[in-house]
Amino acid sequence: MTHIEQLYWGGAALIVLWLVVFGLALVATRNGVVRPGPATQEFGPEPEPPAVVSLLGNGWRGVEYAAAATLLDLAARGLVEVRQPGDDPVRSTVHLTEAGRAAPGLMPYEQRVLDRVTARTAEGGAPIGAIAFREEKRAAAWNAKLRQEIVVDARLRGLSRYRFAPLLGSAMLIGAFVPGALFTVAAVMGGHNLRAALAVGAAPGVALVFLLGKTLGERATPKGLERAGHWAGMRNWLTAHEDFAQLPPAAVTVWDRYLAYGTALGVTSLTGRLLGFDSGDRRSVWSSYGGTWRAVRIRYPRMRPGFGGSAGRLLQLATAAGVVAAALCAFAVLRQPDWSATVEAHSDGSWRQPGLVLSAGWVGSALLGLVVAGKISRWTLLLVFLAMMPGNFARSSDNWFTDAAAHEGPLSGELAAVVIFGALATYLLVLACLERREPDTITGEVLRMETRKGKGAARFLVLDEGDTDLTTAWALPAASQGIATGAQVRLRVSRGTRTIRSAELVRAAMPEGDRPKAPEQAAS
Repeated sequence: MTHIEQLYWGGAALIVLWLVVFGLALVATRNGVVRPGPATQEFGPEPEPPAVVSLLGNGWRGVEYAAAATLLDLAARGLVEVRQPGDDPVRSTVHLTEAGRAAPGLMPYEQRVLDRVTARTAEGGAPIGAIAFREEKRAAAWNAKLRQEIVVDARLRGLSRYRFAPLLGSAMLIGAFVPGALFTVAAVMGGHNLRAALAVGAAPGVALVFLLGKTLGERATPKGLERAGHWAGMRNWLTAHEDFAQLPPAAVTVWDRYLAYGTALGVTSLTGRLLGFDSGDRRSVWSSYGGTWRAVRIRYPRMRPGFGGSAGRLLQLATAAGVVAAALCAFAVLRQPDWSATVEAHSDGSWRQPGLVLSAGWVGSALLGLVVAGKISRWTLLLVFLAMMPGNFARSSDNWFTDAAAHEGPLSGELAAVVIFGALATYLLVLACLERREPDTITGEVLRMETRKGKGAARFLVLDEGDTDLTTAWALPAASQGIATGAQVRLRVSRGTRTIRSAELVRAAMPEGDRPKAPEQAAS
């Protein structure tokens, strides 16, 4: 065995050894079994906050409903108020009280939730649905910081600890790159360039570190298991109340902190669903632009022809659709039955199949349109090849390809396709003419912004103009900068294609996230 082979086999053996040690570490650091205590309604002498209980109740894996439970706990303590004006809990509102405006000594995660409520209730109150975020990235970042703060508190209380000890984690991290070092040396000795050798060496280390990162987290302490058993007993006591799961958020005035702990433990399904601190519903967003809170329904014109197109692009697409219509029409009119020979039983090897001419004409017409539209790629050519296959293999005497080839004049399907593509070309041509008009000017608040698939594709921008409960997204060019969710903007738009031609910032979005900015003191 050569030295190069020895290095490769040594690196492979180290990977196996690392995986064995990793598996043993997982077994040694797994959580203990939570033994539920007797059903109880007692919190205990020094009860943990609902957010920490959410971590214990989820097996130290997550903090689902921790933010909602914290809000209800703040309501039970009189810092916020939840009201339900009618029978529909969806219409409930949340309000900041005077005690909440100057609440001292809150935990960081409690202050984070209170700041979010304060930001959304700056004008006196807000629907509970307005607490949800309008951007997925912002919601994910906010919830990640919330979890970190909860974990820190759980560690300080002696309820949680690192899954791996710092020394073990560091050793596993360093050991993950040792096999790659051997692979790198072997690759260099084998005559490979340094860049290729480094790539070969980094691959196993990256994979092992990824595996290590997926398992790092929290695990229980003996005290944490004991307290988790106590809260499991309270979960059993709350579950015994049949109506508790369907209690609305406003029921906190009756159930006090029990509703908060029930939400943290996943018992109150209705309240946990309504008090969402995630990215919210992308098709219905609460907005206060215009002076009053209202739910704005959103439409996304994904299949609308010409959406976000410029005048030049619309003319190109209109030409492409016209080329398809003209090519199909010419093929259907000029086609003769004798263009396709009837295949006899003994002529299986003939390349002139009954459906080949039809397939070639239809696919060729579509390909011409794609060429004019600038949509040719290797995947397009593959689809063209596959589209030709059915006609090429049509051999049966009763096959519909054979009957269609023998038909004199255009087929009904061909006529329908000519009409559709002709109408599409006309529609796009009219849009291109309308694009020559002066753009309209509108003003409103940006509710949501979403990307679209495709390089350089325009983004969806949802604008609330303050005068309707239904809005349709606009097309914002991908290169546009300086516009964020929550900003008030003045747009110059083309309504035919719903394209934003220019944007002017009227008022920037809150620069400090969800923490309200303190008013500046006037100079004395």
